Amino acid sequence: MPDTSRPIAAADCPSRVILDQIADKWSVLVLSALCKEPLRFNALRRQLEGITQKALSHTLRRLERNGIVERRVFTSAPVAVEYRITPLGRTLEAPFQALHQWALRYHQEIEKARSTYDARQQALEDETESR
Repeated sequence: MPDTSRPIAAADCPSRVILDQIADKWSVLVLSALCKEPLRFNALRRQLEGITQKALSHTLRRLERNGIVERRVFTSAPVAVEYRITPLGRTLEAPFQALHQWALRYHQEIEKARSTYDARQQALEDETESR
């Protein structure tokens, strides 16, 4: 049974350490793409608008190190490298789908909250400048 005695916010909590590795911006998007099909590096990069080559390389290496993604090298001419989700990585598909569905369901409320916050911040800035 997992040790749940340490709070998730504790720096040494195992779940926090793992979440830091798999729940960042690019990892979630990379895993979502690889859950659909194995992809080569450039095909994956084309699917992820805005990701740099360096960020994608770093993300893939980190996911591979954690057993979430597998890197396969094909010794064809030219050499091809393909990335695929591992069985362990596949277990993240349902939680990520749930997160995606949540974002779709509540995006309008979140946008409204952002607008309200931004207007409030702007009013405070305007008030400060007028003094």
